[in-house]
Amino acid sequence: MLKNKKAVAYLRTSSATNVGEDKDSHKRQMAAIERYASQAALEIVLPPYYDAAVKGADSIDARAGFAAMLAYMAVNPDVRTILVETAGRFARDLIVQETGYSMLKQRGIELIAVDSPDSFVSDTPTAVFVRQVLGAAAQLEKTMLVSKLQVARERKRAQNGKCEGRKSHQELHPQVVELARSLRWINKRMKERRSFRDIAQVLAGQGHTARSGKPFGPSAIKAMLEG
Repeated sequence: MLKNKKAVAYLRTSSATNVGEDKDSHKRQMAAIERYASQAALEIVLPPYYDAAVKGADSIDARAGFAAMLAYMAVNPDVRTILVETAGRFARDLIVQETGYSMLKQRGIELIAVDSPDSFVSDTPTAVFVRQVLGAAAQLEKTMLVSKLQVARERKRAQNGKCEGRKSHQELHPQVVELARSLRWINKRMKERRSFRDIAQVLAGQGHTARSGKPFGPSAIKAMLEG
């Protein structure tokens, strides 16, 4: 027999006047959630997570109860469903609803408003518009970041001559580069000079080799002399 899927219950009240043992807001929310869980074969992990006196327009990442719930789910990967009484209990503000729902979806978490289980996946004109705006905003942010990084790279390149990639021999081994350059000419007046391989052998004899322990290759010596 298959076990019921596990879920957590999230409750919220927006006004402090609705908080307290003599109030029934959280009891009503929990009762509705439990009814749905029973019908949908969901096992609710108790106790419920509760944000008291938190407005529906408040960002979900600023809610202590919601943050605790996500922390619990992060270490309990078998719990992938959040149940709320209504979409409004999750968030009153449509932007907060859509951004919150998108964040949960990216984490593989299903959000269900028990009074209307399809409310968070419905494609109403308003919801679609909000998703398009959020998508456009994310794309704009990404484009601006890429542009800023490009400007920073060009500025660094203008200042230092380079800004990324592998470091040059001059940066890694300045003394070896100077020694290689001094070995280039046998007799400068007579224009007699050593080959790249000869320079590499002399450097190796003095203990200067590539990372492999072998003498530098001709291309490495050429880069040292021209860098």
